[in-house]
Amino acid sequence: MGGGCFIQLTTVAVLFLSLTSSVLSCPPSDRAALLAIKAALNDSYLGIFNTWTGADCCHNWYGVSCDQETRRVADINLRGESEKPISNNAHRTGYMTGYISPAICKLTRLSSVTISDWKGISGEIPRCISDLPFLRILDLVGNKISGTIPPEIGKLHRLTVLNVADNLISGKIPLSITNIKSLMHLDIRNNFISGPIPRSIGRLRMLSRALLSGNRLSGTIPASISRIYRLADLDLSRNQISGSIPKSIGKMAVLTTLSLDLNKISGQIPITLLSSGISDLNLSRNALEGNIPNAFGARSYFTALDLSYNNLKGPIPKSVSSASYIGHLDLSHNHLCGQIPIGSPFDHLEASSFVYNDCLCGKPLKTC
Repeated sequence: MGGGCFIQLTTVAVLFLSLTSSVLSCPPSDRAALLAIKAALNDSYLGIFNTWTGADCCHNWYGVSCDQETRRVADINLRGESEKPISNNAHRTGYMTGYISPAICKLTRLSSVTISDWKGISGEIPRCISDLPFLRILDLVGNKISGTIPPEIGKLHRLTVLNVADNLISGKIPLSITNIKSLMHLDIRNNFISGPIPRSIGRLRMLSRALLSGNRLSGTIPASISRIYRLADLDLSRNQISGSIPKSIGKMAVLTTLSLDLNKISGQIPITLLSSGISDLNLSRNALEGNIPNAFGARSYFTALDLSYNNLKGPIPKSVSSASYIGHLDLSHNHLCGQIPIGSPFDHLEASSFVYNDCLCGKPLKTC
C-alpha cells in the first residue's frame, strides 16, 4: 500500500472517529447549561461536581442521564441524602448552597429534575421551568428555596410528581396547577403557602397523594376534592382551614388517610367518615361540635381515630363496639359525658384516651 493511500485511510478513520464521538456526546449547548448549573451551586463537602468534566456530559457525570437516541440530557438526579456513596465521604449527608440556575430551562428534553435534601440551596424556582415540555418529575424537597410556585406550572402537562416540601416557599397555590391532569403526587408540606385551596382541585383526577400540611392555607375544603377518585392520602393538617368537612369526602372510593388536625374546622362530624374506607382519621384540635355520630359498623376499620381537642358533646356512641377494628382512639379534651362502653375496643384503651371530658365514667376512668 502506497504512502498516499495510508494517509488517506488514516484521515478517513480520524474523521469517522471524530464524527462518531460527536454523535455519541451530548450537545455542547446541554453541556454549557449543566456547567452554568454547576457554577450556581457550591458543593464543597462531597465534591460531586468533580465528575462534571470532559466533553461528554452523558458519560460519568454524576447525577446526569441522557436519552440513548438523542443524547440530550433527560434526567438530573442530585440527592443530598443519597442511598449510594457519592465519594469518600459516604454515609454522611450532603450540604450544598447556591441556587438553581435558570440555565436549567435550556435543557429542553428534561424528563426529571431532582435536586433534593441539600438544606442550603436557596433562591427561587426558575419561572421558566414551566416551559420544559417533557418534564415529569420536579423534586426540590428539603432545601431553603423561597419565592412562589411558578404561576404557569399548569403548562407542564406531563408532570406526575411535584414535590417542594420542606422549603421556604410562599404565595398561593397557582390556579393553573389544576390543569395538570397527569399529576399523581403533590407535596407542598412545611412551607409558607397561603390563601385557599383552588376550588377546581377536583380536576386532578389522577392524584393519589395530596400533602399540603404545615402551611398557612385558609378558606374551606373544596367539595370538588371528593371527585378525585384515585386519592388515597389527603393531609391538610396544621393550616388555617375553616368551615365544615364536606360529607362527600366520606364517600371517596380509595381514601385511606385523612388528616385535618390543627385547623379551624367547625360543624359536625359527617356520618360518612365513620363508615367509610378511611383507616387513619385525624380531626383533632379543631372546633368540631355536636355528638359523635352513632354510625360505626362493619366497614369501620381504624388503625387510628383521633377526635381530641374539639367541642364534642354527648355520649360515646355504642356502635363503636361494632367497628371491625379500632387500634388507637383518642376522645380526650372534649365535653363528652356518660358511661364508656364495655368490650372491644375499649378494653385495651388507656385513660389518656378519655381524660379531660365533662363527665365520662367507667373503665379505664373512675366507676360511674
